[in-house]
Amino acid sequence: MNKFWERFFYGLTFITQGSSFLNPRAYAIMHRMHHAYSDTEKDPHSPHFFRDVWQMTIQTKDIYLNYAKFKIEPEKAFRGNYPEWKPIDKIGDLWATRIFFTLLYILFYIKFATAWWMFLLLPIHFFMGPIHGAIVNWCGHKYGYSNYDNADHSKNSLPIDIFLMGELMQNNHHKSPNDSNFAKKWYEIDPTYPLILLLNRVHIIKLRK
Repeated sequence: MNKFWERFFYGLTFITQGSSFLNPRAYAIMHRMHHAYSDTEKDPHSPHFFRDVWQMTIQTKDIYLNYAKFKIEPEKAFRGNYPEWKPIDKIGDLWATRIFFTLLYILFYIKFATAWWMFLLLPIHFFMGPIHGAIVNWCGHKYGYSNYDNADHSKNSLPIDIFLMGELMQNNHHKSPNDSNFAKKWYEIDPTYPLILLLNRVHIIKLRK
């Protein structure tokens, strides 16, 4: 992306993630670590070293905060080539910001909810980032099938991956991490790929591979 579109999507990510906004730099570093050390003890979120998804999520949070708050520096191989917008990162990490978004979600439900049980969905909105990450990293390395031997436990979790825009085709993704299309077999569908092609066609992004 050019700088305009990078900032546009950076801001859009902040707004849509809201109370669970993730610092893109810290997330990129963790994602690179995950691929380099997939399902080993140095993997920041392999489900095979924890009793439950809660423990895995807590460790992921701790590693994320170390990079988000610059408490530790990543290995040289994991540095650079990620977007940074420090004012947004700072605002997004404030408790006041997260509480503000939380109040917005509650007010939205007060205005539009038609039954009491709908309010039980609010925690999903509050913690969508961690919930999404936990589903991908836990299920994507425990449940499903493998097309490739990647020397790890990555799996393709059909048909659940449809609801996560193809992100649960982890086995395919670990085989070809630079491929923008996670689907490899005729029966696999990556819902995000057509959107990527569209953005490339209208020159908002430029596909490298």
